[in-house]
Amino acid sequence: MKWSNSEQMANTLSTPKLDEIGPWTEVKLDILKRYATEYSKILSAQESPSLYHAYIDAFAGAGKHISKTSGEMIPGSPTNALLVSPPFKHHFLIDLDATRVAGLREQVAGRSDVDVFEGDCNDILVSNVFPKLRFEDYRRGLCILDPYKLNLQWKVIKAAGDLRSLELFINFPVMDINRNVLHKDPSTVKPEDVSRMNALWGDESWRELMISSSGNLFGYEEKTGTNEILADAFRERLRKVAGFKKVPKPLAMRNSTNAIVYYLFFASHKGTAEQIVEWIFEKYSQK
Repeated sequence: MKWSNSEQMANTLSTPKLDEIGPWTEVKLDILKRYATEYSKILSAQESPSLYHAYIDAFAGAGKHISKTSGEMIPGSPTNALLVSPPFKHHFLIDLDATRVAGLREQVAGRSDVDVFEGDCNDILVSNVFPKLRFEDYRRGLCILDPYKLNLQWKVIKAAGDLRSLELFINFPVMDINRNVLHKDPSTVKPEDVSRMNALWGDESWRELMISSSGNLFGYEEKTGTNEILADAFRERLRKVAGFKKVPKPLAMRNSTNAIVYYLFFASHKGTAEQIVEWIFEKYSQK
C-alpha cells in the first residue's frame, strides 16, 4: 500500500521519535517504578481517613524508550506508573511535544483515570494539577520532575512544598548546568541560560557558591564551586526554602565515563518515605 505525501506527513507527525537512553536512565526508571509501587501500596491501604493518591509526570515523554545497551524498547516512567498495582486513583501526564502527547493519548485511550496535557509543565502543574491535590481534601500525589534539559522552574518545587501533600523526585541536571551556565569563564555564558538557571534555583544565590573573583590576581570572575557543593546547597533549599521536611542525600547518576549526568533528588514530608528511598538509593548506588 502506497501513502500519499500528505498521509506520510501526517503519519510522521503523529509518531513520536523515541529517545535512546543509557544504563543510568534505565536505573532511574527502575527506582521510580520501585518507589511508585511501594507508595501506591501504602496509600491504598490507608484508612481513617482513606486517601486519594495520584501520579504526576511533568516531562512524561512518549511513554517508552529505546535502550542503547540492548536496542530493545522499554517502558518509560508513565507506562510503568499506569501498570502499578494497586493502581493510583488518577494520573496526570504532561509534555511539551505534540507528537509525544499524541502517543500518550493513544496509549491511554478509554481510560478515565488519566489526564494528558500538552504544554509547559511549569504552568500546568501550578494552575491545573496541584490545586486538585490539596492536603486538606485528603489527597496526595507522587510527582516526577525529570526535565530534558535546564527547563524546570523553582516555582513548581515551592508550590509542591507548600501543599504538603506531594512527594517529589527531581532530576537536577548538573551536566546541562555545567555545559550552559557554569563555564570556567562566566563571561561566555548566554544571558538566556543564566535566566534558566535563576528560574530553576529560584534566585541568583547559586552565583555566590559557584563563581568567585577573589581567587585570582586580576579580579575577574571564574568558576570555583564543584558539583557536590551545588548539590548540597540545592538539598538545603529543598528543606529550608521549599519546606520539605525529609530530603535524603541525592543519588548521583553517572554515565559510561563515570561523569555525573544529574543528581536524583527526593523530597517529602514523611519519615517513612525517606527511609524507603534511602534503602532504594543504597540498593541502586552501585549500578
